[in-house]
Amino acid sequence: MKIKEGSIVRGKVTGIQSYGAFVQLSEDCNGLIHISELSDGYVKDIRDFVNIGQYIEVKVLNFNSERRQARLSLKGIGNNSYRYHRMKASDFETSSGFAPLAQYLPIWIRDSLEKIVRVNKED
Repeated sequence: MKIKEGSIVRGKVTGIQSYGAFVQLSEDCNGLIHISELSDGYVKDIRDFVNIGQYIEVKVLNFNSERRQARLSLKGIGNNSYRYHRMKASDFETSSGFAPLAQYLPIWIRDSLEKIVRVNKED
């Protein structure tokens, strides 16, 4: 397989780490999708985008022909069906309704305010 920078190629996800996903592009060529290249938005869990064994299309950002390694992007594909969907309220709703959110909201607000105070004191 001829791999060129800027091209869209198909590969198989072979591994997932906290910093990205490894993709086998051919028998002798591998690549990495860094977590920052999965989505334009926040990525909490890489498995929200790809899973081991899944075949995906990725954009080649950089290719090292000597090492046969590529730097890849999932968000760089124009018509990206893997893009993370914007969460809706129904994504958080549980059998107990929104009670868990209401329970944690005061804690999140307190933690955020404490952080703001700390940052202002440092300035």
